[in-house]
Amino acid sequence: MLGGCLELGSGKSTFAEKLMGNNFLVCEEDKYFIDKETGEYKFDVSKIKDAHKFCQDRVETYMKDSLINDQFYREIAVSNTFTQEWEMEIYFKLAKQYDYTVFTVIVENRHGGVNQHGVPEDKIQLMKDRFEIKL
Repeated sequence: MLGGCLELGSGKSTFAEKLMGNNFLVCEEDKYFIDKETGEYKFDVSKIKDAHKFCQDRVETYMKDSLINDQFYREIAVSNTFTQEWEMEIYFKLAKQYDYTVFTVIVENRHGGVNQHGVPEDKIQLMKDRFEIKL
């Protein structure tokens, strides 16, 4: 299991998809905001808790499925913007419960990547200021 960290537009989703070889095993909160009919990304801050739960539930479902058939989902990528340690705790607990190894990767926007989700620059700076992930 991989946890992506920090910086919108840094390439977390792209990195996770390349690492996994497909998009199916990449779990991320952003997928909650994709309109199923149009495929358009429609972020709604009032639903962020639902998006977190959506991602956590998907990860746990994949992990449970791997108990039934060990060829299912042994590698899962979680490509979220984690700025604080506590935000990853649920994923560490799930990994321990279902016997997964966790690798965390800090992806930084050093290549001038574009924020695909329209998050205002001041909000991005607030997330950067909150960053406390320990190396």
